[in-house]
Amino acid sequence: MGENQEKNILSKVAIVTGSSRGIGAEIVKTLSKNGYNVVLNYNKSQNLAEDIAKKFSNVYTYKADVSDYEEVKNLVDFTINKFKRIDLLVNNAGIDLVKTITDTTTQDFDNIIKTNLYSAFYTSKEACKYMIKQKSGHIINISSIWGLIGASCEMAYSVSKAGLDAMTKSLAKELGLSNIRVNSIAPGIIDTEMNSFLSESEKIELYNEIPLKRMGTPLDIASCVIFLENNPYITGQILQVNGGWNI
Repeated sequence: MGENQEKNILSKVAIVTGSSRGIGAEIVKTLSKNGYNVVLNYNKSQNLAEDIAKKFSNVYTYKADVSDYEEVKNLVDFTINKFKRIDLLVNNAGIDLVKTITDTTTQDFDNIIKTNLYSAFYTSKEACKYMIKQKSGHIINISSIWGLIGASCEMAYSVSKAGLDAMTKSLAKELGLSNIRVNSIAPGIIDTEMNSFLSESEKIELYNEIPLKRMGTPLDIASCVIFLENNPYITGQILQVNGGWNI
Protein backbone atom coordinates (compact mmCIF):
# COMPACT_ATOMS: atom_id res chain seq x y z
CA MET A 1 0.00 0.00 0.00
CA GLY A 2 1.42 3.41 -0.97
CA GLU A 3 2.08 6.10 1.63
CA ASN A 4 -0.57 8.47 0.25
CA GLN A 5 -3.16 5.69 0.05
CA GLU A 6 -2.48 4.67 3.65
CA LYS A 7 -2.70 8.29 4.79
CA ASN A 8 -6.09 8.67 3.07
CA ILE A 9 -7.46 5.64 4.89
CA LEU A 10 -6.22 6.87 8.27
CA SER A 11 -7.41 10.48 7.87
CA LYS A 12 -10.84 11.59 9.02
CA VAL A 13 -13.41 11.88 6.23
CA ALA A 14 -15.84 14.77 5.86
CA ILE A 15 -18.70 15.57 3.49
CA VAL A 16 -19.60 19.25 3.11
CA THR A 17 -22.75 19.98 1.12
CA GLY A 18 -23.16 23.06 -1.05
CA SER A 19 -19.50 23.89 -0.63
CA SER A 20 -18.21 25.37 -3.87
CA ARG A 21 -18.43 28.95 -2.59
CA GLY A 22 -18.91 31.14 0.48
CA ILE A 23 -19.11 29.52 3.89
CA GLY A 24 -19.04 25.98 2.48
CA ALA A 25 -15.87 26.58 0.48
CA GLU A 26 -14.11 28.00 3.54
CA ILE A 27 -15.17 24.98 5.61
CA VAL A 28 -13.74 22.66 2.94
CA LYS A 29 -10.43 24.53 2.88
CA THR A 30 -10.16 24.64 6.67
CA LEU A 31 -10.92 20.95 7.09
CA SER A 32 -8.41 20.11 4.36
CA LYS A 33 -5.72 22.16 6.10
CA ASN A 34 -6.52 20.25 9.30
CA GLY A 35 -5.83 16.89 7.64
CA TYR A 36 -9.32 15.75 6.66
CA ASN A 37 -10.18 14.05 3.41
CA VAL A 38 -13.07 16.21 2.21
CA VAL A 39 -15.81 15.44 -0.29
CA LEU A 40 -16.82 18.81 -1.70
CA ASN A 41 -20.42 18.58 -2.84
CA TYR A 42 -21.69 21.01 -5.46
CA ASN A 43 -24.67 21.14 -7.77
CA LYS A 44 -24.12 23.82 -10.43
CA SER A 45 -20.76 25.47 -9.74
CA GLN A 46 -18.44 22.84 -11.20
CA ASN A 47 -15.65 25.26 -12.11
CA LEU A 48 -15.51 26.75 -8.62
CA ALA A 49 -15.50 23.29 -7.05
CA GLU A 50 -12.73 22.03 -9.30
CA ASP A 51 -10.64 25.16 -8.65
CA ILE A 52 -10.69 24.36 -4.93
CA ALA A 53 -9.88 20.68 -5.49
CA LYS A 54 -6.86 21.60 -7.62
CA LYS A 55 -5.34 23.44 -4.67
CA PHE A 56 -5.83 20.66 -2.10
CA SER A 57 -4.76 17.07 -2.68
CA ASN A 58 -7.25 15.79 -0.09
CA VAL A 59 -10.37 17.46 -1.56
CA TYR A 60 -12.60 15.45 -3.89
CA THR A 61 -15.56 16.94 -5.75
CA TYR A 62 -18.93 15.29 -6.25
CA LYS A 63 -21.92 16.75 -8.10
CA ALA A 64 -25.27 16.10 -6.44
CA ASP A 65 -28.52 17.97 -5.95
CA VAL A 66 -28.95 17.29 -2.23
CA SER A 67 -32.66 18.08 -2.39
CA ASP A 68 -32.95 14.82 -4.35
CA TYR A 69 -32.80 11.68 -2.17
CA GLU A 70 -31.39 9.43 -4.91
CA GLU A 71 -28.56 11.86 -5.60
CA VAL A 72 -27.78 12.05 -1.89
CA LYS A 73 -27.54 8.26 -1.72
CA ASN A 74 -25.07 8.37 -4.62
CA LEU A 75 -23.03 11.05 -2.84
CA VAL A 76 -22.77 8.96 0.32
CA ASP A 77 -22.03 5.80 -1.67
CA PHE A 78 -19.21 7.61 -3.47
CA THR A 79 -17.70 8.62 -0.13
CA ILE A 80 -17.98 5.14 1.39
CA ASN A 81 -16.57 3.44 -1.71
CA LYS A 82 -13.59 5.77 -1.69
CA PHE A 83 -12.82 6.05 2.04
CA LYS A 84 -14.84 3.28 3.76
CA ARG A 85 -16.13 5.69 6.44
CA ILE A 86 -17.71 9.09 7.20
CA ASP A 87 -16.55 10.96 10.30
CA LEU A 88 -18.10 14.37 9.72
CA LEU A 89 -21.12 15.59 7.79
CA VAL A 90 -21.56 19.35 7.41
CA ASN A 91 -25.02 20.26 6.11
CA ASN A 92 -24.25 23.61 4.57
CA ALA A 93 -26.36 23.62 1.38
CA GLY A 94 -28.92 26.38 1.48
CA ILE A 95 -30.67 29.13 -0.45
CA ASP A 96 -32.39 32.32 0.67
CA LEU A 97 -35.69 33.92 -0.31
CA VAL A 98 -36.64 37.53 0.45
CA LYS A 99 -40.39 37.86 -0.08
CA THR A 100 -43.46 38.76 1.92
CA ILE A 101 -45.73 35.86 2.77
CA THR A 102 -48.34 37.12 0.28
CA ASP A 103 -45.74 37.02 -2.50
CA THR A 104 -44.27 33.66 -1.47
CA THR A 105 -45.68 30.97 -3.73
CA THR A 106 -46.19 27.38 -2.69
CA GLN A 107 -43.41 26.50 -5.15
CA ASP A 108 -41.10 29.02 -3.44
CA PHE A 109 -41.82 27.49 -0.07
CA ASP A 110 -41.32 23.93 -1.31
CA ASN A 111 -38.02 24.87 -2.94
CA ILE A 112 -36.64 26.45 0.25
CA ILE A 113 -37.72 23.56 2.47
CA LYS A 114 -36.37 20.92 0.07
CA THR A 115 -33.01 22.64 -0.37
CA ASN A 116 -32.42 23.78 3.21
CA LEU A 117 -34.18 21.14 5.32
CA TYR A 118 -35.00 18.00 3.36
CA SER A 119 -31.39 17.90 2.14
CA ALA A 120 -30.12 17.71 5.72
CA PHE A 121 -32.62 14.96 6.49
CA TYR A 122 -31.51 12.98 3.44
CA THR A 123 -27.78 13.33 4.08
CA SER A 124 -28.08 12.64 7.81
CA LYS A 125 -30.26 9.59 7.20
CA GLU A 126 -27.75 8.08 4.77
CA ALA A 127 -24.57 9.05 6.65
CA CYS A 128 -25.95 7.76 9.95
CA LYS A 129 -26.11 4.21 8.59
CA TYR A 130 -22.33 4.16 8.58
CA MET A 131 -21.73 6.34 11.64
CA ILE A 132 -23.87 3.98 13.74
CA LYS A 133 -21.80 1.01 12.57
CA GLN A 134 -18.60 2.91 13.38
CA LYS A 135 -19.96 3.99 16.78
CA SER A 136 -18.62 7.45 16.00
CA GLY A 137 -19.43 10.49 13.92
CA HIS A 138 -20.42 14.14 13.98
CA ILE A 139 -23.12 16.07 12.11
CA ILE A 140 -22.94 19.86 11.97
CA ASN A 141 -25.89 21.78 10.54
CA ILE A 142 -25.28 25.31 9.28
CA SER A 143 -28.37 27.14 10.48
CA SER A 144 -28.95 30.90 10.86
CA ILE A 145 -29.78 33.56 13.40
CA TRP A 146 -33.13 33.75 11.61
CA GLY A 147 -33.89 30.20 12.68
CA LEU A 148 -33.74 31.45 16.28
CA ILE A 149 -35.49 34.81 16.07
CA GLY A 150 -37.15 34.89 12.63
CA ALA A 151 -36.74 37.49 9.89
CA SER A 152 -39.33 39.75 8.38
CA CYS A 153 -39.88 38.95 4.69
CA GLU A 154 -37.79 35.77 5.02
CA MET A 155 -40.43 33.51 6.51
CA ALA A 156 -39.68 30.42 4.42
CA TYR A 157 -35.93 30.70 5.04
CA SER A 158 -36.48 31.23 8.79
CA VAL A 159 -38.77 28.19 8.98
CA SER A 160 -36.21 25.99 7.20
CA LYS A 161 -33.43 27.03 9.57
CA ALA A 162 -35.60 26.61 12.67
CA GLY A 163 -36.30 23.10 11.40
CA LEU A 164 -32.56 22.43 11.18
CA ASP A 165 -32.13 23.46 14.81
CA ALA A 166 -34.97 21.16 15.90
CA MET A 167 -33.40 18.34 13.90
CA THR A 168 -30.09 19.03 15.65
CA LYS A 169 -31.55 18.66 19.14
CA SER A 170 -33.65 15.61 18.30
CA LEU A 171 -30.83 13.70 16.58
CA ALA A 172 -28.37 14.58 19.34
CA LYS A 173 -30.65 12.73 21.78
CA GLU A 174 -31.31 9.85 19.39
CA LEU A 175 -27.74 9.24 18.25
CA GLY A 176 -25.80 9.94 21.43
CA LEU A 177 -25.84 6.28 22.46
CA SER A 178 -23.98 5.50 19.24
CA ASN A 179 -21.31 8.10 20.10
CA ILE A 180 -22.56 10.38 17.32
CA ARG A 181 -22.71 14.09 18.06
CA VAL A 182 -25.03 16.58 16.35
CA ASN A 183 -24.58 20.34 16.57
CA SER A 184 -25.71 23.46 14.78
CA ILE A 185 -23.89 26.68 13.92
CA ALA A 186 -26.17 29.71 13.58
CA PRO A 187 -24.36 32.51 11.74
CA GLY A 188 -25.44 36.11 11.87
CA ILE A 189 -24.75 38.40 8.91
CA ILE A 190 -21.81 36.93 6.99
CA ASP A 191 -19.89 38.61 4.18
CA THR A 192 -20.82 36.24 1.34
CA GLU A 193 -22.46 36.40 -2.07
CA MET A 194 -25.83 35.71 -0.41
CA ASN A 195 -25.66 39.14 1.25
CA SER A 196 -24.12 41.00 -1.69
CA PHE A 197 -27.46 42.72 -2.38
CA LEU A 198 -26.96 44.94 0.69
CA SER A 199 -26.10 48.57 -0.07
CA GLU A 200 -23.31 50.36 1.81
CA SER A 201 -25.85 52.34 3.84
CA GLU A 202 -27.66 49.11 4.78
CA LYS A 203 -24.36 47.56 5.86
CA ILE A 204 -23.52 50.57 8.05
CA GLU A 205 -26.99 50.34 9.60
CA LEU A 206 -26.32 46.68 10.40
CA TYR A 207 -22.87 47.41 11.85
CA ASN A 208 -24.47 49.83 14.29
CA GLU A 209 -26.62 46.97 15.62
CA ILE A 210 -23.68 44.56 16.06
CA PRO A 211 -21.47 45.02 19.15
CA LEU A 212 -18.34 43.93 17.23
CA LYS A 213 -19.18 46.44 14.47
CA ARG A 214 -18.52 44.18 11.50
CA MET A 215 -19.98 41.43 9.39
CA GLY A 216 -18.76 37.92 10.03
CA THR A 217 -16.51 36.09 7.59
CA PRO A 218 -16.72 32.54 6.21
CA LEU A 219 -13.57 31.78 8.22
CA ASP A 220 -15.42 32.70 11.43
CA ILE A 221 -17.84 29.87 10.67
CA ALA A 222 -15.20 27.40 9.47
CA SER A 223 -13.24 27.96 12.69
CA CYS A 224 -16.34 26.97 14.66
CA VAL A 225 -16.56 23.71 12.74
CA ILE A 226 -13.03 22.88 13.92
CA PHE A 227 -13.89 24.04 17.46
CA LEU A 228 -16.88 21.69 17.62
CA GLU A 229 -14.88 18.85 16.09
CA ASN A 230 -12.21 19.24 18.77
CA ASN A 231 -14.66 19.22 21.69
CA PRO A 232 -16.04 15.68 22.04
CA TYR A 233 -18.43 16.51 24.91
CA ILE A 234 -20.45 19.10 22.97
CA THR A 235 -23.66 17.88 21.36
CA GLY A 236 -27.18 19.17 20.77
CA GLN A 237 -26.02 22.78 20.82
CA ILE A 238 -26.82 25.75 18.60
CA LEU A 239 -23.66 27.83 18.51
CA GLN A 240 -24.46 31.43 17.63
CA VAL A 241 -21.76 33.23 15.65
CA ASN A 242 -23.08 36.75 15.13
CA GLY A 243 -20.82 39.31 16.80
CA GLY A 244 -23.35 39.72 19.63
CA TRP A 245 -26.08 40.86 17.24
CA ASN A 246 -29.00 39.47 19.24
CA ILE A 247 -27.80 40.09 22.81
